[in-house]
Amino acid sequence: MSAVARYPSLEGRSVLITGGASGIGAAMVEAFAAQQARVSFIDIDAAAGTAMAARTGARFVPCDVTDIAALRAAIADTEAAAGGIDVLVNNAGKDDRQTVDGVEPESWRRMLALNLDHQFFASQAVAPAMMARGAGAIIMLGSISWMRGRPGMVSYTTAKAAINGLTRTLAREYGPGGVRVNCIVPGAILTDRQAALWLTPELNQQFIDLQALKFRLTAGHVARMALFVASDESAGCTGANFIVDAGLTQN
Repeated sequence: MSAVARYPSLEGRSVLITGGASGIGAAMVEAFAAQQARVSFIDIDAAAGTAMAARTGARFVPCDVTDIAALRAAIADTEAAAGGIDVLVNNAGKDDRQTVDGVEPESWRRMLALNLDHQFFASQAVAPAMMARGAGAIIMLGSISWMRGRPGMVSYTTAKAAINGLTRTLAREYGPGGVRVNCIVPGAILTDRQAALWLTPELNQQFIDLQALKFRLTAGHVARMALFVASDESAGCTGANFIVDAGLTQN
């Protein structure tokens, strides 16, 4: 990939990323840190989070995002330590596979908590201070899986579809206060988790065949979009889906 563009408006800006210790979140932590933003991130993995903080200089706050009381406390702690939060990236999530017949109420609720609930409650927590300042950017993370009706992940696709509606509603709710709410919608992103759990040579080729662009997307492609959406270069954008899928949803 070529050199990353510089976004002067991000320099010194306070950015909080959930799920920042690995995968797409880790790429975002690195990308915002490279822009000289003041980066904080939340993750349940203490070892990976500590290593990421040491490598990037970002501030790590251990937290299970499904524990909403703990999430609210982590956000309040970050606001106090950083003097506010200018950008929230609701990245945390988990795309566990499930058979439809095997879904029980407990697993259903767990998947919604992992992929949907915290995106709302984190946004709710940061919005008052953002609106009081008259500026802020909230970035949701969706997935093209719901657009394609992907089988084997019904709880995940339900949560990601709901994020589309949540984004549009919060954009209306918070817009008068100067807060922008947008959603990045990744396609088939090659992360360490995906490679370890799901990827086969056949599946890899299948994604490339379906995409309009004939290369595998990485977490860095999503992180670059996050920089743009968080920066003042996208000041006129809210309530929008920014799809990063190499043209996969064209099929």
